[in-house]
Amino acid sequence: MATIEDFSGYAPTWCPGCGDWGIGVAIKSALVQLGLDPSSVMAIFGIGCSGNMNDFLNAYGLHALHGRGLPNAIGAKLANHALPVIAIVGDGDCYGEGGNHLLHACRGNHDLTVIVHDNGVYGLTTGQVSPTAQKGFKSKSTPSGIIEKPINPLTLALASGATFVAQGFAGDINFTIPLIKKAIEHRGFSLVNILQPCVTFNHVNTYQYYLQRVYKLNGDYRADSLHVAMPAALQMNEEKFPLGVIYQVQRPTYVDQVAQLKGTTLLNKKRFEDLAAISAEFI
Repeated sequence: MATIEDFSGYAPTWCPGCGDWGIGVAIKSALVQLGLDPSSVMAIFGIGCSGNMNDFLNAYGLHALHGRGLPNAIGAKLANHALPVIAIVGDGDCYGEGGNHLLHACRGNHDLTVIVHDNGVYGLTTGQVSPTAQKGFKSKSTPSGIIEKPINPLTLALASGATFVAQGFAGDINFTIPLIKKAIEHRGFSLVNILQPCVTFNHVNTYQYYLQRVYKLNGDYRADSLHVAMPAALQMNEEKFPLGVIYQVQRPTYVDQVAQLKGTTLLNKKRFEDLAAISAEFI
């Protein structure tokens, strides 16, 4: 059985205290507890501090371009839908630069697990505001304060058709590990938004800030109802942050509905090699 050490690559270079450390441990722990090993999972990384995990997580990996983590993950899943595919991205990368890809991955119910490091800033490029930054947040790119309202990633995913939406907190890894496991086990599009303090460039959304505002969904919460999930997700707009599985339902995945993928994966299908015959047909 694989261990956390088996999934460990180079030593991380994140800032001391960064929420990325906790998220990295949570991802590795979830993979180990699911009985996976580095050769049985595909990880696609976006750009940013979260994307640096490409060097720190030992697995089949690909470091995508800005905002292009999800289309690369979709491509990997279509090539080998038997392989668990995880996209590890940041809020600026996924919700900003690649926001259009998120919408269509949700509506297609592609069988991916998308883990978002949500810290409100572009940390790798020294703290410019991301789409989840609160209105008025001051940064190098918005010295007078950001004008726009923040997007709500939970309601965005719910409205776009995601079949699994959850939220964790980098300050509570023991709670976040099971969320990641459930997301990977879910057949369909899974979003795990993880609230992650950036200790260097975001001095508003600190660990203390979140500890005063997060709450865990109780046992009576109905995660199978969109009418329950949407009001819970909307509390983000009031700086109340629900933690847990916000929404989970089952419906056919994208792969389930593609005839060419029934029976076996594209990876294992017999390749077409008679190029001379097809050239003769059209020439």
